[in-house]
Amino acid sequence: MCGIIGVFNHPEAGNLAYLGLYAMQHRGQESAGIIATDGIQFNVHKGMGLVADVFSPETIAKLRGNRAIGHVRYSTQGVSSLENAQPFMINYALGTLAIAHNGNLVNAEEVKRELVDSGSIFQSTMDSEVIMHLVALSREPKLIGRLADALKRVRGAYSLVFLNEHQLIAARDPRSIRPLVLGRIGDSHIIASESCAFDLIEAEYVREIAPGEMLTITRDGMKSYFPFAPEPAAHCIFEYIYFARPDSVVYGETVYDVRLRLGRQLAREHPVEADMVIPIPDSGTPAAIGYAKETGIPFELGLIRNHYVGRTFIEPQQSIRHFGVKIKLNAIRSILRGKRVVVVDDSIVRGTTSRKIIKMIRAAGAREVHVRISSPPTDYPCYYGIDTPTRSELIASSHSVEDIRRYITADSLGYISTDGLRQVTRCRECFCDACFSGTYPITFPAIKEPEQPALF
Repeated sequence: MCGIIGVFNHPEAGNLAYLGLYAMQHRGQESAGIIATDGIQFNVHKGMGLVADVFSPETIAKLRGNRAIGHVRYSTQGVSSLENAQPFMINYALGTLAIAHNGNLVNAEEVKRELVDSGSIFQSTMDSEVIMHLVALSREPKLIGRLADALKRVRGAYSLVFLNEHQLIAARDPRSIRPLVLGRIGDSHIIASESCAFDLIEAEYVREIAPGEMLTITRDGMKSYFPFAPEPAAHCIFEYIYFARPDSVVYGETVYDVRLRLGRQLAREHPVEADMVIPIPDSGTPAAIGYAKETGIPFELGLIRNHYVGRTFIEPQQSIRHFGVKIKLNAIRSILRGKRVVVVDDSIVRGTTSRKIIKMIRAAGAREVHVRISSPPTDYPCYYGIDTPTRSELIASSHSVEDIRRYITADSLGYISTDGLRQVTRCRECFCDACFSGTYPITFPAIKEPEQPALF
């Protein structure tokens, strides 16, 4: 996923970048970084962990300049380490250039081998660094030409912000797989992965960065370039299902509204007699509300989420059953006891977490547990910027819905259909749903995977 932000022509650019990253923390929790400049000096601060832990008032005060870019990382290419934290900066023939990247390049290793063979030296294992080497090696006289040169060599998903001494540049791949939007505060311009970043800093939403667009922002204004051949759109459908914040506008629609419709469609396809509908918080909540509205079954918060959970836990030596799930979620016995419950979630990946949650709900006294999923079965991994497991680890790739139902111990299990999903998103051709269909819009090197062991 990752979240990126760019700020141009604002006296508190570094602080606005920090706030924007804070709003997009859900897009990456491994590292955070900001580079700010006054056009002469580039000020950098990066660190591992959450935005609030990486930045302090003192570090933000050092991010001087009226333009900045920032990044929160969710790794898909390269290990989780400080050397891979972004933004990433180079000095080359035309000066200084910094990059922040959301997405994944499917031919990064192939291009990297060519660059290494010709003498390039890499400082990280990020695919984003490949772009910077290509920019440095280009013979184009201007930066915009070098960027176009570089991006024509790579394939995959990329939403990018670049920063040099004079300009902020946003770029989006021709299939517009990952979101990228433009906002404004007076004479200042903001680029971000999601519009929720604009709401926090009171910026006005202007528009999406167009597919294949390279937008330059300078003191003289904005200019758009379209150096790539047009290609059919392939927006990531999982931005609607899970990744984006519900209050963001993504691909022209508020995410909450789409998730509400997903829940309604799910109810039409898989109704069941029950006493209450509960979500797996937080991503399942809007769909659960939609399911409850469509069926008339009361909506309840039967599970409460701990919002202050870190990434590692020290488990007591005496084993606690389902400890990893219990530290994040807890069932309310007084609500669930003796009830027939519909549990709504956004997806099932390996199935292990769903199994533990259902056992927890039953232990709280639920009489029946019916699971409804607001996406089709996830059969295939993503290669465009989501760290999904290999296909052999995806439970739906080798097991039927009935197998999965028995494994997670649900009384019934229903997924929204692919046709229903396309109907809800109101576009049958403009989304990438390869994780459900196996139809990948951009080819990638063949990957041999081990066989999935049987569940039973």
